[in-house]
Amino acid sequence: MKKFLLFLSLGMFYTSCAYADKADLNKIENYLNNIKSLQGSFVQIASNGGTSEGKIYISKPSKIRMEYTNPEPLLIVGNGDYIIYNDKELDQITNIDYKDIPATIILTKKINFNDGSLKIVDLYKDSGQTSITVEMPKNPGVKPITLIFENEPFRLKQWKVIDQQNIEITVSLFDIEQDVAINDGLFKFDKSSSRSAQSKTKRK
Repeated sequence: MKKFLLFLSLGMFYTSCAYADKADLNKIENYLNNIKSLQGSFVQIASNGGTSEGKIYISKPSKIRMEYTNPEPLLIVGNGDYIIYNDKELDQITNIDYKDIPATIILTKKINFNDGSLKIVDLYKDSGQTSITVEMPKNPGVKPITLIFENEPFRLKQWKVIDQQNIEITVSLFDIEQDVAINDGLFKFDKSSSRSAQSKTKRK
């Protein structure tokens, strides 16, 4: 009888965990799907000790701008068709396909954890935050991304990815404004204006 009661209690525990996981997944899904825009500041920390900071702008679907202001003048601009990585100091420009970056999950207009495009690797929740790690099965070359949310109020505060050199990159968001109007011109890359901004920086 005791064994039966133990088995029953364990079954109830796992069932409640399953419901909790489903509720948390729905919460994450609804939050990401309802974001229209984000803007604010970020700090990026690498596991090899590198640190940088700057401004971030996101307008869904698929538009992003990350202006690195310290220590290196880098610019990442995604206009919805492709992403441009501009190293202003070296005057180098690289085009990146959206399917090659794990952060696409943040930019996508609508995600669905049940449609097979995302595989949940880990889901964790405590009193302060919720984190989820996902893979993209259709793009096996893309490494997992971990999204970390504050619970109260529920909002994205951080994400972690592994780059091609197996260095963990953590991007933390600060002073974020959500669903505000963002000038669409920020998501258009102009090489001449980029050079102009760089020369102004050097003259200071």
